[in-house]
Amino acid sequence: AKSLSAARINAAARLDTAMAAELAPLRMERAVFRTVITQGSDGAIGRDLVEFTVATNPGAPSGPLAKIASGGELSRFLLALKVCLSAAGSGGRTMIFDEIDRGVGGATADAVGRRLAALAEKGQVLVVTHSPQVAALGAFHWRVSKDVTADVTTSRVVALDPNARAQEIGRMLA
Repeated sequence: AKSLSAARINAAARLDTAMAAELAPLRMERAVFRTVITQGSDGAIGRDLVEFTVATNPGAPSGPLAKIASGGELSRFLLALKVCLSAAGSGGRTMIFDEIDRGVGGATADAVGRRLAALAEKGQVLVVTHSPQVAALGAFHWRVSKDVTADVTTSRVVALDPNARAQEIGRMLA
């Protein structure tokens, strides 16, 4: 348990440093992310209690990520975590993000899209989005639609060629 705690403390410091570097490009340059490790009871998985804390604005108190961050902030913290953790050699994985850009728009949505594109350089990234800024940065596009006929819902997934892609992004902008 003692050596596991030491390894966790070391990993937490590296994660905090990596998160600081990832938050700025996501337009959260003033946010502070910290991994807090406290000692609990010895058990099969060690004795540490690990919590992610954040302060999203200068002078604001820090607290548990789930209680402090707004929906859009939560999305960006999760994306930053995924980018940081994928940098540790987990290339080749498939990651799925369902509306990771929720609660953001404009330049912030563009920043999120750019981080997703960077993540896709190391593995496959599937993104469900309603954001034209994020969609425009994808390599391949599919349109998902649902139809209800006689109380039965049918989902359709259609691959988009370059012309259909431009039309769909234009529709999203409208």
